[in-house]
Order: sequence, then structure tokens, then C-alpha cells
Amino acid sequence: MLFSLITVAAAGLTVVLTVQKLFYPYFWDDLIYYMKLQRVKRMMKLRMRHGVITLLDCFVQQAKKIPNKPFIIHEGDVYTYQDMDKRSNKVAQVFLKQGSLKKGDIVALLMTNEPDFISVWFGLSKLGCEVAFLNFNIKSNSLLHCFNSCGATTLVVGADLISSLEDVLLTLQNNGINIWLMEKSSAFQRVNTILDKLEHASDDPVPLDVSSQTNIMSTFLYIFTSGTTGLPKAARISHLKAMMCLCFFQMCGATSDDIIYITLPLYHMSASLLGIGGCIELGAACVLKKKFSASQFWNDCRKHNVTVFQYIGELCRYLVNQPKVAGEMDHKVRIAAGSGLRPDVWKDFHDRFGKIKVVESYGLTEASIGFMNYTDKTGPIGRAGFFNKCIIPFDFVKYDIQKAEPVRSDQGYCVKIKKGETGLLIAPVTSMNPFLGYAGNKELSEKKLLRNVFVKGDVFFNTGDFMMQDRDDFVYFRDRTGDTFRWKGENVATTEVADILGVLEFLQEVNVYGVSVPGHEGKAGMAAVVLKPEHKLDGRRLYSHLVEHLPAYSWPRFVRVQASLDVTETFKQQKGRLVKEGFSPSAVSEALYFLDESEKTYVPLTKNLFDDIVSGQIRL
Repeated sequence: MLFSLITVAAAGLTVVLTVQKLFYPYFWDDLIYYMKLQRVKRMMKLRMRHGVITLLDCFVQQAKKIPNKPFIIHEGDVYTYQDMDKRSNKVAQVFLKQGSLKKGDIVALLMTNEPDFISVWFGLSKLGCEVAFLNFNIKSNSLLHCFNSCGATTLVVGADLISSLEDVLLTLQNNGINIWLMEKSSAFQRVNTILDKLEHASDDPVPLDVSSQTNIMSTFLYIFTSGTTGLPKAARISHLKAMMCLCFFQMCGATSDDIIYITLPLYHMSASLLGIGGCIELGAACVLKKKFSASQFWNDCRKHNVTVFQYIGELCRYLVNQPKVAGEMDHKVRIAAGSGLRPDVWKDFHDRFGKIKVVESYGLTEASIGFMNYTDKTGPIGRAGFFNKCIIPFDFVKYDIQKAEPVRSDQGYCVKIKKGETGLLIAPVTSMNPFLGYAGNKELSEKKLLRNVFVKGDVFFNTGDFMMQDRDDFVYFRDRTGDTFRWKGENVATTEVADILGVLEFLQEVNVYGVSVPGHEGKAGMAAVVLKPEHKLDGRRLYSHLVEHLPAYSWPRFVRVQASLDVTETFKQQKGRLVKEGFSPSAVSEALYFLDESEKTYVPLTKNLFDDIVSGQIRL
């Protein structure tokens, strides 16, 4: 009897597992990821039983727990957790003694990747200040805009960047901005120095009443969204958001034994909160590079025994595009974690550099909605199954490109898309997924919110990103709302077209965008491309590839051949200048080509041909 019951149970279990494998092949992956996140949440709650625990508190705890473990490795120097803790205490003591800062003051930080970026950041945070990370690539008016938007009254600037402020230094000072230079002396009038004062400062912690936080939703940082167009926006980052970022490397599979390589700029959330914060949570060592270098990348990895590195945007493409050399698989890297990796580069990266686990993810500076591809499938940014929606709710809704707003039903509510369709990613604004808005711009903050989405009174955050959920619940990034354009009555996703073109053997990089053509509604597709070394543009091969893989309305009507593509400091492709210059030979000095469907190829775009297109003699 017992044997029969066991046999029946075993048979039943076999059937269940077979059905699961056939219809829910990623059930266990989803469940394991869900359980990991639940464990992280329980740890956060446990930490907060005795009050608000911040990223800074976690760092101080690690400095006490593992004081002599290397934390930051930079240009041959090694700084332990204790070294960085004491250094940041000194920074806090300098400003405390000066009496120029108090809890709640906003301080702008303009520094390149160096250990003192972290020391100053943590030192100011220990005083209860809110720190605004400035992009060191922005100039004059954009820089002044950043101060106006976040309300900073003090600026700490790195010694190597003070010269970049010469044209706005007097304006900043006249606006009442106190400027502190990370140097022992200054040639500039009314500029205070820090390093000379650090030599004599105490490394004791500042009093608890100065640094303690009582509201986990209060502002910790201001991080300016890099964007590809327009002036930077100062996103408010709460202590809760910072705490949620700490688990990034842990969820990617990293441990305290890993050595993590960060080449991204620290003023970006990926490097500071996910990167440095992720190292702190693990108690891991971080190799901090001043600036990314594709040619030095693998040498650095070998030199420092790097096991994990962080990427974003086109970084991995730059590695793949480097000339092949012997011993490229001679490294210890086991995890590459980040976002924005194109599928064509993903495959090439695997084939060339060995069995490195790529953990592609998606996240936003402004909100906590995010995805992580914890499977071995190439291409998706994550999953959207039952367990995933239990973590942080989200939806995909229909979007009207021409009206630049979600489609509404007759009842006035947003319309959810079906699997396999492309839609706008939105997420409800909740206590666990708050949106604190952009500093100094209530109107822009309000534009990021959608109200009365599914029921009257609900509020959702508009990510501005188009996604597609396939029938296996994988999520694919498709495009940004500002990049997608409409042609021949159809929506064209620039990222999708670029991915298709990117697999051609003669194309190294591709950036797709829409351009206005007189006499035509919508925008025609155009592709800026970089050719691989020793290759030419093969117009016939390009045409046949488009016919095979894309509908006609998605085909780029124009091609612009460039020596290199414009990207942001975080390796996102820029389209603004390309769109403005369009396809006019008089505005573009580089080679231009036009799709001649009758010849089934791309032909040089001459001045006469351009005139015929603009006058309407040639219809697209």
C-alpha cells in the first residue's frame, strides 16, 4: 500500500515537473530570484528596527567590522574601509570647524573619479548635508542651471577641474556660492582650500546629533539625469532609494571575495549607488578607474585580479571593437553587471572574452522600478512574470506617438497591451516606489506622473521607455518615447532598427533616428553608422538585409557615415545634433547615402538628389 502511494506520488510529481518545464520553464528562476529579494527586504527591516539606517550607516558598520580590508584601489594606492572612514571624518570635521555648513544644507560636488570623491561625499553626509553630484563635462550655462535647480550654496571642486570653472567662477561667487578646492593652496581669489586643513583635522566621528537621520524619505543626494537632450534635471534621491541600491551586486551573484572594477563616472547613479554602494554592502574591494579606457581594460583586470565589472550603454561594444590580441581570455572576470547591452554585442562579447556571466538590468534614477535578467537568455533586460510583479508592480500601456501620451479608453483610462506588443512602462507611485520629483522644477516633475490610469485617483510614474513582454514573460527594451518616430502611419522603434543593422559584418556602430522631410508627414528613418576597419558601406547588402528583417516603414531612408558616434559621458548615444542637421549635404560634411529602392541599394546623396527630394520630385 505504502509502495503504491509512493509510486503514485512520484508519477504525479513527474507529471507536474514535466508540465512546469513545458509551460513554465523559468518558474524556478523566478522563484529563486523572488526569494532572494524577500531575504534582502527582511534584512533591511531588521536593520531599521533601531531607527533609520542609511547607506552611510552601512559604510561605518563595515569600517568597524572589516577595518583593514581594501575598499578603494586607485592608481596604485590602496585605501581600506577604515582609511576611508577616517578620511571622511576629517572632511566632516573641517567643515564643522569652519561653521559654514549645517544639517540640510545642499552642497554641490564637482570631482572626477578619485578616492576623495567618496571621502568628501561621505564627509558631507556625516554632517547631514544633501550632496548634489555634478557632471564634470557640463560647462557654463548648464553648470549654473544645476546650481539654480538644486539650490546648492556650497561647491567642492577637485584640483583638476578648477580651471574648467574660470568662465563662471565670478558668477558663482557673486551668487553667494562658497567654493572649496581640494588643494593645499589656491591661485583664485575667494576660493577656500581643504587639503591643508585636512592635515590638522581630527579623524574622530562628528557628534551623533549632527549626522543622525530621522526620515528615510528625506533627500540623500541630487543626481542629475544625463539625458541626451535638454538641460540636466536634478532627481531627488531618498535614503530609502539609496538603501535599495545596495543589493545590486549581491543580486548579480557577487560576494565579499570579489574585486569589482568601476570605470563609470561616480556622479552617475550606476557607479555611486549601485557600484560603490554595492561594494559596501558586500564588504568587497573596488578598483576605481579615473576614466574608462578600452585599450587598458583587460590589462587592468589582470593586474588587479578583477572578478566583476560594471558596464553601461556602449561600453562593452568598445571592448568588442578593440583589435584582437593574444590572451584575451586570460583573466578572472566572472560577472559583467550593468544595463544597455545590445543583443549583437552581447553575443560577440561572450564569444570573444569567455564565459563571463552577463547580468543585464534596467533601472531609473528617479524611481525604484527595475528589472534584472537573472537567466542565461541573451537579449532581455529582465522578466515580468507573477513573482516579478509581486516585488514591484508595473504595467505596459498603449501609447500614441503623435499625441505623445498614453492611449485612453472611452472611460478615460489607460489601455494595457497584450504580450508581444510594445507599450509604455509605468509603475504605481507607492511608499516603496516613491517619486520625489526634480528639484526646482515642479512642472517637469508633474509631467512624469500619470493620474487616473486604471481607476480614479491612482498615480503612476511614467518611465518614458517602451518595452515588449514576450509570451515567455521576458521583457525587452524597445526605445525611449522621445526617440521613437512615426513614418507611413507606423511607429518606428530606433533601438530595434539599430539592433537589426548592428549584426551586419561591415557596421561597427549604428545610431538610428528620425528626420523631417518636406512634403511628408512624420519622420523618415536615418542611420548614422561607423564602418568597421578595412570595410566599406555595402549598399546592396544593407538593402537585402532590411528586406529580410524589417518592414518597409522601418527602413532608414538615409545613411550617414561617421568616424565615431556622439555619446554621453555614460555611453548613451546622442541624437540631438544628428536630427538637427538632418540629411542636407550642405549641413553635413560626412558621406551621405539615399535608399534607391528601384536600384535596391544605397546611392550617394548629392546636392541635386537632395533638391529633388525636398522639392517633391522624388517621393519617399
